[in-house]
Amino acid sequence: MKYTFAILAALLAASVVAQPAPAAPSKPNIVFIYADDWGWGDLSCHGHPWLKTPHLDRLASAGIDFRQFNVLNPVCSPSRTAATTGMYPARFCVHQHFAPGTNVQRGMPDWLDPKAPTLARFLKNAGYRTGHFGKWHLTNSGAVGAPLPAAYGFDESAVFNGPGPQGGLHDTAPNAVRFIRESKGGPFYVNVWLHESHTPHVPTPESMEKWKSLDEQKQVYAAVITDGDNAVGQVLDALKEAGVEDNTIVIFSSDNGPEWTGKNKHFGAKNAAPGSRGYDTYYSVGSTGGLRGRKRSLFEGGVRTPFIVRWPGHAPAGAKNDKTVVTAVDLLPTLCAAAGVKLPDDYRGDGENLLDAFDGKEVSRKRPIFWEWRGNNTEPDWWPRLAVREGDWKLAMTYDAGRVELHQLVDDRAEAKDVAKEHPEVVARLSKMAAEWKASLPEKPNPDCISKEQPQPKAKKQPAGQPRKVTPEQRAKAMARWDTDKDGVLTLDEYKAGLKGQHNLEGRFKGFDKNGDGKLTREEFVGPSKE
Repeated sequence: MKYTFAILAALLAASVVAQPAPAAPSKPNIVFIYADDWGWGDLSCHGHPWLKTPHLDRLASAGIDFRQFNVLNPVCSPSRTAATTGMYPARFCVHQHFAPGTNVQRGMPDWLDPKAPTLARFLKNAGYRTGHFGKWHLTNSGAVGAPLPAAYGFDESAVFNGPGPQGGLHDTAPNAVRFIRESKGGPFYVNVWLHESHTPHVPTPESMEKWKSLDEQKQVYAAVITDGDNAVGQVLDALKEAGVEDNTIVIFSSDNGPEWTGKNKHFGAKNAAPGSRGYDTYYSVGSTGGLRGRKRSLFEGGVRTPFIVRWPGHAPAGAKNDKTVVTAVDLLPTLCAAAGVKLPDDYRGDGENLLDAFDGKEVSRKRPIFWEWRGNNTEPDWWPRLAVREGDWKLAMTYDAGRVELHQLVDDRAEAKDVAKEHPEVVARLSKMAAEWKASLPEKPNPDCISKEQPQPKAKKQPAGQPRKVTPEQRAKAMARWDTDKDGVLTLDEYKAGLKGQHNLEGRFKGFDKNGDGKLTREEFVGPSKE
């Protein structure tokens, strides 16, 4: 009998030992779709009256639509720096977009420091296959000696507006689809950084045909949005076909608010055929969804953008989160936490791990948010140089705090009511916080990130026998004459009309246009005010 019990005990013990260990949860794949100049209101699920975004609506219906997401700068290069590093772009002196020949003059490097911490590198070191497809703009195509995407942790890339293997404006999604198919056997991280809806607008003929019932201006923009939405659809379909959609985090966002609607219709010569080199800013009729300001503004229309997260089994389908304030610098710590990647002990990021928010919980952020803007400072919405948000308070200010506006965003998302006079104690506290943050930033870029071959300015040709130096007073008078619509800035057309066919006008215009926005402010054309 004892012998029988011994045999049974041995068999039971063997069966326990033989049971396989439960499989460890696999690391989620991560797809980060980053659009360009795509306004908060440019989604049909955000209530746009005539734009249709069925694939983005599908994404939102299967995940969380975060409605208080902010980028950390209202133009592309610094916004992308924040999302890449989890740190404020000003910590790397990336204040505006990278542009050939003007970075150093604007106190910027020629590329993001490749020694900066990056999400791609952290994930690659943890076993992820990493890819970047589409716009780069963490340098520019003309920067001699700029590092390739591989230096920032990417195994594979095909870019535009950057160095290395090139991809066309409409190649982004197909390249990402191929990468997904080839990577389905293990964890992967891929950037899908779309061109839409940046200028030049280059809509496909199919999308133009789809919207032929609209007027010309709306037709071009609707077609561009459709092309971008279709790219999202291609990526979502590829994840499903590869059998990995249930274990993939998909994020859609935009690098800043929508571009201004300008006067210029077509790139290239004045009489260029429509669409010959793309459509210009006349067709940029993007929507902020009622937010104040647009691209290049620190008000919400410039820095609050769409942010949708789909993560099956985690993010509840069809949820709308109006409470949790998420920023671009939160992406690195949050996605590393989702992947089970421990951040290095010496990493000093500016974001928070908001993984609980991705799981559907309403999370209150603990850290304030800071912005700096050094570009266009015209009225009515581009004058703030610094901004800070703490809780529901947001303060916009000049560097010396001589001009401030205070808004309580929970009740005033449009920033229409300035309550600075009613809350002087809040103004004082936030102004001090912003000034202290500004003082903590480096004054000069890392010299290792400046091209050793800087473009030399071309000598200006003067008519024979007529060398002359134009004074600021003469420029001021000329600007007053040429500014025919009296909006305080000069467009290229106004500049050309004023100089009546003189040589190299486009090149001379670009020489003044330090921030590359296609307009000349008084400060750019005449010089700093003496007031």
